[in-house]
Amino acid sequence: MNPLPDSPKTLDRRSFIKAAGGAAALAALPLGAAAAAEVTKPVTLAFVGCAHIHTPGFVKLLQASSTPVRVKSVWDHDPARSAHRAAELGAAVAASPGEIWSDREITGVVICSETNRHRELVLAAAAAGKHIYAEKPLGITAADSRDMAEAVTRAKVLFTTGYFMRTIPQHLFLKKQVEAGAFGKVTRITGSNCHNGSLGGWFDAKPDAPWENWRWMADPSIAGVGAFGDLGTHMLDIMMWMCGGVESVSAETRVVTGRYGNCDESGEALLRFGNGVVGSLAASWVDVANPVTLQICGTEGNAAIVKGELFLSSAHIRGADGKLPWKELPQGPVAPLQQFVEAVSGRTEMPLVPVSEAAERVAVMEAAYRSANSGNRVNVA
Repeated sequence: MNPLPDSPKTLDRRSFIKAAGGAAALAALPLGAAAAAEVTKPVTLAFVGCAHIHTPGFVKLLQASSTPVRVKSVWDHDPARSAHRAAELGAAVAASPGEIWSDREITGVVICSETNRHRELVLAAAAAGKHIYAEKPLGITAADSRDMAEAVTRAKVLFTTGYFMRTIPQHLFLKKQVEAGAFGKVTRITGSNCHNGSLGGWFDAKPDAPWENWRWMADPSIAGVGAFGDLGTHMLDIMMWMCGGVESVSAETRVVTGRYGNCDESGEALLRFGNGVVGSLAASWVDVANPVTLQICGTEGNAAIVKGELFLSSAHIRGADGKLPWKELPQGPVAPLQQFVEAVSGRTEMPLVPVSEAAERVAVMEAAYRSANSGNRVNVA
């Protein structure tokens, strides 16, 4: 397992979903003893959908939460899934989402359904006044995602999503340095998020364990995307977090093994940001390693994360000569779901992902797939 987000190493997605105790450890990461001591308001949540591969980790996280949290109800359209997760959490099985929407004791929901169910569930949750943690991507299309964003904003409920790469210390440090001008004029940014999920059969059907059957995630008709969108959205979020909006995209995706039919297993995109930065984004389920995850190039500096270590060159940062890994890093915040729990409990300083940003990542990824299918550069609508 890779180290957790309070370490100088980078936490990759494979470690996040494969480590047995990782989610529980993430939940325990401190934001400061005094701040944690102020959190006393208990939180009552419900799971609405349990289909996502992160669900087991989320169960462990909530069980280990430093903030008192109770999962009262669990619903999934698959009875085996809802029964299994409800038993783990000591929760009741809801016969329908309506039971959760009408339950005034439940203040927030964790939506881990298949992506093609997000629109219906997010709109209903917002209408019911429930705070929302929705797994990424927010939706299948830009239009649906923006509709959800408008509904969440109108309802004035809390929202966040699973962009856990915002908790990595190197990313937090680099974002601050980009904003401070340490790289001069940023010209290029390159991001890569890859693992061997397709090679390792992570998404193979599991008829004997339907509560851990992730096959739908390799079916674009349900997930909306394949490997490029599934993994790429995490690094796309980091790149847009640092460099702003994307105007247009040219992309290529590929089926490599054919293990999951016509589902793409690898892809790369060239992004044109509104501020003139050129970006390159790679994502794959067929890589045996992912050594260089992020690089930022500017007229006065350069940074690269290589095998989890940050190498930094900038005349604006004392000692940043690029020769040795940079160790002066901030402590990352707790995992996104734990941030959500603490925000619902009353903590106001949690760095939640704005729903509008979650929607815009979908818009860029939709344009990338349109480009891959047409062979043309596509403007982000």
